Amino acid sequence: MKVKNYLQKLGKSMLLPIVAMPIAGILIRLTAADMLNIPIFQSAGVVLSNMDAILAVAIAIGLSKTKDRGIPALTGFIAILVLKEGLKIINPELNMSVFGGLLAGIIASVIYNKFKDTKLPDAFAFFGGEKFPITMIIITMIPVAYLSSLVWPYAQAGIDGFSRTLMGLGALGIFIFGFLNRFLLPFGLHHVINTYIYFGLGQYTNAKGEVITGEITRFMAGDPTAGVFIGGFFITMMFGVPAIALAITKAADAKKKTEVKALMTSGSITSFVTGITEPIEFTFLFASPLLYFIHSVYTGLAGATLYLLGIRHGFSWGAGVIDFVLNLKLSTKGILIIPVGLAFFALYYFTFYTLITKKDIKLLGRDSSISVEENSSDEENLKLSHSNYEYMSKKILENIGGKDNLINYENCMTRLRLEVKDMSPVNENKIKQTGAHGVVKIDDHNLQIVIGPKVANVMREFKKLVE
Repeated sequence: MKVKNYLQKLGKSMLLPIVAMPIAGILIRLTAADMLNIPIFQSAGVVLSNMDAILAVAIAIGLSKTKDRGIPALTGFIAILVLKEGLKIINPELNMSVFGGLLAGIIASVIYNKFKDTKLPDAFAFFGGEKFPITMIIITMIPVAYLSSLVWPYAQAGIDGFSRTLMGLGALGIFIFGFLNRFLLPFGLHHVINTYIYFGLGQYTNAKGEVITGEITRFMAGDPTAGVFIGGFFITMMFGVPAIALAITKAADAKKKTEVKALMTSGSITSFVTGITEPIEFTFLFASPLLYFIHSVYTGLAGATLYLLGIRHGFSWGAGVIDFVLNLKLSTKGILIIPVGLAFFALYYFTFYTLITKKDIKLLGRDSSISVEENSSDEENLKLSHSNYEYMSKKILENIGGKDNLINYENCMTRLRLEVKDMSPVNENKIKQTGAHGVVKIDDHNLQIVIGPKVANVMREFKKLVE
């Protein structure tokens, strides 16, 4: 269980670099030579070509046990600098890419957590405490660089073999990746496999002679072979998830259909525009694992279908309509995603609606115990909305047992991630009544509360109550 929790935190840390990708990707496309042709804005491409360093910093931040992330970030940055320079001195041909960032970030977090409270003699006190990991990471990464120079050639051969195998499987390889991308999402582990596919798979040498790896980075750099593994997500985000939302709405009881429609419409728009799907997915994931398994299969099938049709497309941060339009010129037959997407919309809708109604699956709006918005008597005059973050935070804290029961808290793009001393005071129904989309109990001490893209606003108010 500790390993799973660690991997979840690692996966969450890998989300941080993606924050820099939307604006970088949009600027690169809008100012490219075939569009607005403003060369200076192409400098945003440095984000894509330095994902190893950004990843190292992000992991060091995410895995360090402290609220002040400044020193861990610096520790991670120094770690990747020393590693890259060491490899360059020993063998300029070696390039660990995002794996170097992963290794540097993990080592930096370990060094920070171990040495952040070190006390030194008075004469050297300035270098002690939280600053001591900076000294230790330099000393540590030099032998790490040397060992990496010995091991990495073999690891690189294995990774290249895996890449060739995955790419050699053609439609099957793409199906496997698409399936795992959705199937692992509830456990927070999908980012682990995503990181390799997005930033490590394949190689492309651009006009400047720079070697670029990864489906996203290669696609944005103009690699005509990139976009086969990630194009299928446009089908899922722009067509599949909205179809699921429509099926859930149509299958809802007549008295609750209006409320369900409002919630599903909001989630559909979020998925269509931004590519964030969790607000919809978590409304049926735990009520029907069968439906979620089918959703995972259809995601893999969407990618495989595009591959078989010779369609490739890519995104800079999310497979929503913004990336679809901006990157259309870089795609191959990308416009055909629309008719294929409509076919998948129909497939998704009829599959989900049929199963929900025939098997009487108790989803939102079909079970009196699952209410869209059912306030207790002392809350009847308070209309919950996504803008009422202070109230939502207050009720969430109250219904997890208060701050005395809280050990740790953080958030990802759509979820609050909480660690509690005792899970028994956690009241799932009351938490859902605040407007949350779902509650995920990972184990006896860790839970996740699905909020949606406004989770950062909720976390800001949550911190005020806790700190």
